[in-house]
Amino acid sequence: MSAAPARVLLLWCPDWPVLAAEIVDGVPATGPVAVLHANRVVACSERARAEGVRRGLRKREAQGRCPQLTVVEYDPGRDTRAFEPVVAAVEELVAGVEVVRPGACAVVARGPSRHLGGEEAAAERIVEHVAQTCAVESQVGIADGVFAAGLAARDGRIVPPGGTPRFLADLPVEALGRPALADLLRRLGVRTLGDFAALPAGDVLARFGFDGALAQRLAAGRDHRPLAVRQPRADLAVTADHDEPLDRVDAAAFAARALAERLHDRLAAHGLACTRLGIEAVTAHGQELHRVWRHDGLLTAEAIADRVRWQLDGWLSGGTGRAGARSTRPTAGIIRLRLVPDGVVAQAGLQSGLWGEAGEERERAHRALSRVQGILGPEAVVTAVLGGGRSPADQVRLVPWGDERLPARPGEQPWPGRLPPPAPAVVLPDPLAAVVHDAAGEPVEVSARLQVSAEPARLTVGAARPVEIVGWAGPWPVDERWWAPAEARRRARFQVCLTDGTALLLAVEAGRWLVEAIYD
Repeated sequence: MSAAPARVLLLWCPDWPVLAAEIVDGVPATGPVAVLHANRVVACSERARAEGVRRGLRKREAQGRCPQLTVVEYDPGRDTRAFEPVVAAVEELVAGVEVVRPGACAVVARGPSRHLGGEEAAAERIVEHVAQTCAVESQVGIADGVFAAGLAARDGRIVPPGGTPRFLADLPVEALGRPALADLLRRLGVRTLGDFAALPAGDVLARFGFDGALAQRLAAGRDHRPLAVRQPRADLAVTADHDEPLDRVDAAAFAARALAERLHDRLAAHGLACTRLGIEAVTAHGQELHRVWRHDGLLTAEAIADRVRWQLDGWLSGGTGRAGARSTRPTAGIIRLRLVPDGVVAQAGLQSGLWGEAGEERERAHRALSRVQGILGPEAVVTAVLGGGRSPADQVRLVPWGDERLPARPGEQPWPGRLPPPAPAVVLPDPLAAVVHDAAGEPVEVSARLQVSAEPARLTVGAARPVEIVGWAGPWPVDERWWAPAEARRRARFQVCLTDGTALLLAVEAGRWLVEAIYD
């Protein structure tokens, strides 16, 4: 059983690319403005939305709906540079702020709620402080997990602990951020996250694949697990000292690229890759600056250099902001720059064998899969890790591409009662409820002494029609952790073959029949 998602406080600035264009380039955000990337709208102002402009529209269609539309090209560096004063303002009140993306940052809610008088008081205090310091409007959402907190921030809502599934239930399926899946669900009549979460997990897995199953977990309030980061070794950080203080963005960017390549080479030499990057700088006056960037996937040398360049641009251009906003520009140039791999994973843990252990082919495949993760999320690409256990669900663990591939249970130790080979082809993430009847139509029961009341004759899974059983074997008992009442589990397993040729692994637990896996 997975642990409950942590309480997360997420600050979100609506329409941030539009607001960043106003802060940096002076484009009035009160007018009809659209930010374009690859000729499509990625953000637009409230005035533009009132004229019918929406995200995803092509430039020509957006201008057709709003002839007065001001078009701005997407610039992640500009967004980061404008967002830096906001992050610095949040950091004045709470520690451990992580930049999710320009326009959104998150922190574990437990610390702010304790020090600022509760979650509601913390949210109000942070929003007010950002408004006074940076002249920027923002909203805070608090919920169980980053996914739900991001959606709660759009309404400035605090979801009670344990209430995340109810909060998500009425939201449209488009909230998942998977347009293709949302469109398909709409056409199938599934319109809300609650409807999606209520579907049988086995059917979702069979119809939509693993990505659909992971999306269903989000819809049910079971946020994706965090990256399997581990504490990095002390000698992995890289530092560069500069005799001449860096006070220009172009000079800082040149230094950042060289330092990023050093860090990437050092991690590669140890078979590691970075998932969270700490950027530290010291100015000529002794001022210390620090920021942490989170990335859903592995940071390449180019990605590290981009984030360092964006951050240095944000620091050195700290005076750029709205009238009345506090300047965050350092008082002197930067004389020391340090990159710390705050979270690393073993690159050797990546799935191998399809493209070899190293070389251009493997790197190209890795970049492609990391690109998919960047678009669809870290759990859009997963690999299987075999481990120990007695049931198929215990022996296989799915981890996102790039995470450390460590088994949940040691596989080398003996596991009495372990299911013998061949292994099932499909292991259901959530077993399906079933009923087994005998030839007379009576339910088949298994006693505590493993006595079967009658020979199984028909199987009914959920609301499906009964199917005749032509062969069966069992029962095989499993009695686990009997010494820990809260974790004890006792069940009996059966293998059955149906008239349609399907072979299933069944289990009886507490008088209930369950379908655990499907054989090929």
